[in-house]
Amino acid sequence: MKTSVVLATSVLLLGAGPAVATAGTGVPDCASLDQLRIPAAALSLPTTGGRVTAAVPTTSVVSGQTVEHCQVDADLYPVDRSAPAIKMRISLPHTWNHKAMMFGGGGYSGTIPALTGNVPFSTAVAPLARGYAVFASDSGHQQKPGTVPSLDGSFGVNDEALRNFAAGDALKKTHDAGLFLIRRAYGRGPAGSFFAGGSTGGREALIVAQRWPRAFDGVISGYPAWNNLAEVLYLGHLTQVLARPGAFPGPEKQTLVYDSVITACDGLDGVTDRVVSNQRGCHFDPRVLRCPDGADTGPTCLSDAQIGAVTAMSTPFRWPYRVASGEKQYPGFPFLSGADMRTPFLGFGTTAPANPMPATSGYGMQYWDQWVKHFLTRDPAFNSLDLDPARPGKWLGRISELSTIQDRNNADLRPFARAGGKLVLVHGNADELVSHRSTNDYYERVRDLLGPEKTRDFLRYYLVPGANHANFGTPAFTAGWDSLTALEQWVASGQSPRNPVVTDLAHNRTRPLCEYPAWPRYRSGDPDSAASFTCVTA
Repeated sequence: MKTSVVLATSVLLLGAGPAVATAGTGVPDCASLDQLRIPAAALSLPTTGGRVTAAVPTTSVVSGQTVEHCQVDADLYPVDRSAPAIKMRISLPHTWNHKAMMFGGGGYSGTIPALTGNVPFSTAVAPLARGYAVFASDSGHQQKPGTVPSLDGSFGVNDEALRNFAAGDALKKTHDAGLFLIRRAYGRGPAGSFFAGGSTGGREALIVAQRWPRAFDGVISGYPAWNNLAEVLYLGHLTQVLARPGAFPGPEKQTLVYDSVITACDGLDGVTDRVVSNQRGCHFDPRVLRCPDGADTGPTCLSDAQIGAVTAMSTPFRWPYRVASGEKQYPGFPFLSGADMRTPFLGFGTTAPANPMPATSGYGMQYWDQWVKHFLTRDPAFNSLDLDPARPGKWLGRISELSTIQDRNNADLRPFARAGGKLVLVHGNADELVSHRSTNDYYERVRDLLGPEKTRDFLRYYLVPGANHANFGTPAFTAGWDSLTALEQWVASGQSPRNPVVTDLAHNRTRPLCEYPAWPRYRSGDPDSAASFTCVTA
């Protein structure tokens, strides 16, 4: 396995010092791990080393099971003394399965994900309860107290912190420190290493597969914000549109649009279930909701300005300039084919964008505001509404520079495939925060580079109709699938996922999990059973 190469290198880097536990057996001695120094030589990217700050015997209930583990916190120190440390945590179970799982973050990160959590779209047994040594970090910076969760971009003013997060440097530093601590705890490294994350974590999953193709045997990438800067420019465009006088559709009009789309397109897959599976057949025109004379006359219609805004939110945005990453556009959200823009926190909010940016505006608008202030201009007082991403003026050079950091995911997974890695990619087609159309584009780029047959040797991409971003709020389809077991089997035996089924956890129904570009069409029988559907492409 490719992890053996990493571990062989780690043995040379660890230097002298006894292992805490004997050859993969026994209980890790937390007291012996406390204040342990992590040498800089154990990490393959530049740091000044690190140190364990706490090691505590812990008992947690995970997936209904009581799990005893040693919870270890550590700081990985930067080269730039003005940069924040990377804060990481690892849970070392008493009944180790000889595998490691690293979790990705979300939004602008800044906090360590819960190690008792699960992989994207899953309610199966979580990795820690399976016996994995589970670890993660805050992506190299700490969220400021009082800021909105996952929406503090203030760390972007520091170059090292920016690269740790946006380029993914913190991922490899955390990976290497995790292996170091696992070896010290158990006397050996893991026999298999896995990575899982959604949204920002999904982007991070693709980063590790591309930049460090031998670091992980299996990767799960959920709803990945892989072309981060491209999406930011698109969100900036929508911020400009929605801030225009009278353009913002309030909650009642958002409901009007969503219900109208469902009424028009729900039955195109053969069954009426408030899930739009056949998006390619859905051609809803918001102009059918136009108010008389295009003026805003109430909640039962859309003004011309609101029709323009809804259309902009649902169609591609192309910028008329070159950036170094080569990205040229972002494909828009599926609001006119089944996505619900009303989702609390992750949707488009209840108030229009303004300066200062309201906490009641959309998540994407607040994300753009933070990016402009701290990544682009590095001026916290800058009014993000004053910057038009279609005409950025003097900021074009900085945008292009940032594109080489944030959008370095060029979809070349050939080294990962050659190393024997396996990748499960999954996205909901009603995602209101990261467009599945962008993931379609990523998959097609991979397929164009490797060819269809070689792509299927290591990658499966599944679209879940009706599923939104991270099962947040009350989606039309609350997706649940045991992707980790499927990935484990693929890595261990070469048996790829076969006829997977996804469950709607809120409505007690199942659907076939179709490989892109296929979608589930109803044939006959119980409409709540996956057996009543077939995957089709037309």
